[in-house]
Parts: sequence; structure tokens; C-alpha cells
Amino acid sequence: MKIAQLRRFVALVEADVHFPRAAEALGIPLASLYTSMEKLEDEVGHPLFSNTKDGKVLTPAAVLLLEEAQRQIAAAPPPAEKQKAPAGGKAKASKGKGRAPAVKGQPKPFKKRQGR
Repeated sequence: MKIAQLRRFVALVEADVHFPRAAEALGIPLASLYTSMEKLEDEVGHPLFSNTKDGKVLTPAAVLLLEEAQRQIAAAPPPAEKQKAPAGGKAKASKGKGRAPAVKGQPKPFKKRQGR
């Protein structure tokens, strides 16, 4: 199991198993969180959440996984900070003039003939 998946699982539990709120807290897309939880369920071999009329709740397997995940996260080194791309850089020169934008309702620009 990857530590990143376990961190996402713990964050989801801390957000009361509310996927959109957990994804926002983690700063990741919602689809990525769903995918991570599906992969984690496949690795565990048991469903981690069950649906009730009040929402999703943890299964007994998820409760055991939560305890193990918290232990592993505490023992793991902190995540590395994301590196920012350096600001600035060399601007790219355009190759030629390009084309004039087409404006609706006006005739298309034509190519000028070369004088002889």
C-alpha cells in the first residue's frame, strides 16, 4: 500500500466520509480520490465503505485499515513539498506573421499577390 493512498483514506475518514470535502481539503480532483479508494479496496480485498440512507459509513475492514494507516503514516517521513517551476524564461519567437483571425460576417482575408 502506498502512503499517499493511506493519507487520502485518513483524510476521507476525517471529512466524515464525504468525498467532495475530502478532495477539497487534500487539494486533488474528486475523480482522483475515487480512483485511489477503489485501488485501496482492491488491495485490501474488502469494501471499505457501505451505503446507508444517512450516507457512507466505514465497514469493519475499514476500521482496522484506519488504525494501521494511522500507524504507518506516523512512522513515515513527511511528504516532500512540491517544487515550483522557475519563473520567467525565454520567450518563444513566432515563425511568421500567422493568420488573421476570421471574423463572422466579414469576407475571409485573402493572400496578397507578390509584385513582379
